[in-house]
Amino acid sequence: MTITNIILIIVVLVIGGYLIYYTAKKKKTAEVETVIDVDDKTYTIEKMIEFVKKRLDEITKINLYDIGLSEEELKRRKNKKYELKKALKGCTYGDVNDKKYVKELIFDLLEKEYGVTESNLSKAIPFDIPSLLTAQDKFDILIYVYKKDFGYEALTELIKKYNLAELKYLNGETKPSYAITAQEIEEIYEKENLVLSFADKLAIVVQRIYQHYKGYSSIDEVRDMNIDGVSGGVSGLPESFLSQVAQTDGDYLSQIEEHKVPRACDSIWIFFQGKSIRLAFLSFGTEAELKRVCQNIYKYNNPGQLSDTNGYKINEMKDGSRVVVVRPSFSETWAFFVRKFDVKRSTLEQWFKGEVGSDESIELLKFLVKGARIVSITGEQGCGKTTMLMGMIENIYETMNIRVQETAFELHLRKIYPTRNILTFRETETISGQEGLDVQKKTDGSVNIIGEVATDPVAAWMIQAAQVASKFTLFTHHAKTFPNLVTALRNSMLRIGQFNNEKTAEEQVVQVLNFDIHLTKDFRGKRYVERITECIPVEEKNEYTFDHRKEKTLEGKFDKFFDNATHYFEKVTDRKLYTYRNILEYVDGEYVITNPITETNLREMRLNMDESDAEAFDRFVERHWGNQRKETVAVSSEPVEAKPKRRGRKPRG
Repeated sequence: MTITNIILIIVVLVIGGYLIYYTAKKKKTAEVETVIDVDDKTYTIEKMIEFVKKRLDEITKINLYDIGLSEEELKRRKNKKYELKKALKGCTYGDVNDKKYVKELIFDLLEKEYGVTESNLSKAIPFDIPSLLTAQDKFDILIYVYKKDFGYEALTELIKKYNLAELKYLNGETKPSYAITAQEIEEIYEKENLVLSFADKLAIVVQRIYQHYKGYSSIDEVRDMNIDGVSGGVSGLPESFLSQVAQTDGDYLSQIEEHKVPRACDSIWIFFQGKSIRLAFLSFGTEAELKRVCQNIYKYNNPGQLSDTNGYKINEMKDGSRVVVVRPSFSETWAFFVRKFDVKRSTLEQWFKGEVGSDESIELLKFLVKGARIVSITGEQGCGKTTMLMGMIENIYETMNIRVQETAFELHLRKIYPTRNILTFRETETISGQEGLDVQKKTDGSVNIIGEVATDPVAAWMIQAAQVASKFTLFTHHAKTFPNLVTALRNSMLRIGQFNNEKTAEEQVVQVLNFDIHLTKDFRGKRYVERITECIPVEEKNEYTFDHRKEKTLEGKFDKFFDNATHYFEKVTDRKLYTYRNILEYVDGEYVITNPITETNLREMRLNMDESDAEAFDRFVERHWGNQRKETVAVSSEPVEAKPKRRGRKPRG
């Protein structure tokens, strides 16, 4: 063997040894054998959040090709890395499955790498010393325990069990309000006398870490619950106000600093069964945390940037919740509103909840839909219009194709009826609602549903859709009375320039509109159908005569001429285009069917029903109005007053 060969062998061995060492070092770096310097602050929430952020960042950014893995192991690790990246992105959109995956990973990291034990875990949350637990700590523990038994009904069960959704007087206030206080949470915690295992404690700590890292801070678990909605930043003092106070009132500023006066970041409200309830024991802690939640909660499907120029965003979350976010300078503080629509509960039977007369009321509503009537659902915000609309859609015949136009996706009808022909459109920054409606006309739709008629252009779409685009239309509106509804729709058509004459615009509205269902939410949050009103267009009669020809004198001819002139000016200046009357009313806690439906609507409803439904409808009409359906309805120029009559019906439970 020559010296040259020996040298070559040595060089190859050195290079090979270096490559083995380099690969092993890379692999060790990839695995991150983290050495943790333990001190008094190691196991606080803040330190653990730092560790979790750093560790997950390392896992998602590691270059797997430098580790020297086998092909099978490389493929497995790539899939795991991709799954984690996807979950970290999806959990910020409200995806509960991605949230669960990320929390399980954090649980493993803390238990296996960070060295968390039952003794040092109490440095994060003092589970063993109840007197040191904050109201938020106790609430988190209660929700965790209740969630194990009741799932996403946990908050509902807790509120119902301890009657937390009741009016109460707070801090010497003279007027009652809905709120859940820290004292109530502490009393409930004592009554429950909970015993937690190490796994339970670590899971609660993991949730606290997650909500500050990827979640929605203090409302993270609350948002997932089956409630009507949650909002933040809608009460308390804005940050801009604090600087003004500092210059004028030092004592007031000290009260704010001691948290005796709520700040905007202390504002967390839930919408529960028609009631807005303040969670007085919860807080985001700082204005920055409230801002972080507002900036993240609307991001699903990339709706665009929330900026000072564009100060609000309306979007949906991955679970179908509607979210509205506002920011300064459009609003005085950062704020968000999440509305949830529980599609499983959206039935007419659930809506009426077995009140007296509810069976007949439900039957009437079903006949209105099966009879293809154009129906509006009106009422204030939060009174249940969208829920009622979902329940009514159930009774549309399966043979009819449904097309929906919304500002933001709320109804999610395909989740409830996955086998039906349903397609929903919404406005975008580049496609207007009018263009969407034009497209809908070419999509074989039978029923047109407009989620909310809240703006002038949307009102025009509704009238268009009802006239030419579909067999019938359902929509919601915020009008308080039936005349208000007609006036609002008329004014919308005038404002967008479709008409320049009030009478012509109003005539278009009353010719289209058949019935209005008005919902009410009372002071205590109870929601009910206040009335169902029928719109009756007044037919124009020719009252002109040629009697002047029979008159012999000039004076007589003038009298007849002025009679005709009077009729003309009455029609031009003060002609009533419609009247209305209530078909159903809520009277003294009971639903009562009152005036009969007009013969025109009865006839058209029968034509749109199948045989069995038409027969059932005839029995319904006979039962409530008898032979009145055969009589010609005399239409006056004034609305017909409702005359509630029980007609010998037995009250229904």
